[in-house]
Amino acid sequence: MKIVKWKERKIVETPHKVDVRKLYDHESAQVMHITLKPGESLKPHITPVDVFFYILEGTIDVRVGEETVPVVQDSLVESPKNIIHCLSNSSSSIGRILVVKAPRPASQARIL
Repeated sequence: MKIVKWKERKIVETPHKVDVRKLYDHESAQVMHITLKPGESLKPHITPVDVFFYILEGTIDVRVGEETVPVVQDSLVESPKNIIHCLSNSSSSIGRILVVKAPRPASQARIL
């Protein structure tokens, strides 16, 4: 059995310049843990695979397409492939998000 603790993973360098840690990386799927401090956000981007976001902590503003909605802890949001999406934290507390991409992208996301 392999157990991965997010706090023990190294922060991955991304164009978003926020705390992103890779938890799982196989051909079938990729799982990232993102921590957004108050005021932090991802840049709007398009991913070539389906993605879902599971809010682990806090309230995160989730944009999928042209719609942006504040999403609370213990909620899941789907984002189909090839559609613009981003995450931002406009609250005064930390937000943590589990991001699952399936399958693992063969190419980079397109930052807008």
